[in-house]
Amino acid sequence: MSFTERAVALIKQIPSGKVMTYGQIAGLAGSPRGARQVVRVLHSMSKKHNLPWHRVINSKGEIGFKDEEMYVVQKLSLEAEGILVSSDGKLDLKVYLYEPDEHKSQNRLRQNETNSI
Repeated sequence: MSFTERAVALIKQIPSGKVMTYGQIAGLAGSPRGARQVVRVLHSMSKKHNLPWHRVINSKGEIGFKDEEMYVVQKLSLEAEGILVSSDGKLDLKVYLYEPDEHKSQNRLRQNETNSI
């Protein structure tokens, strides 16, 4: 499976009311420094694959659009799913960040390895 296919699969998994970051998706798809590639995937494939593009935000927990119309569309889409977005486009990643089960398992393994050292 290619990076693009893995990224598309991850984006499709994001449940309503949750978000993932560009970098998080890139890392899980196999390219930790590939956040811009995720932007490209979203830009070119959202319609074709019916991707929930509005559930992908930047690593600061902010809506990344500079274009006012797209910013408002993303903000309203997130709010319609119950996500609280501040007036400056920020949301709480501690509350809304989605971590696929595989990623949670990897984090637990790393914590166990660290604790046993």
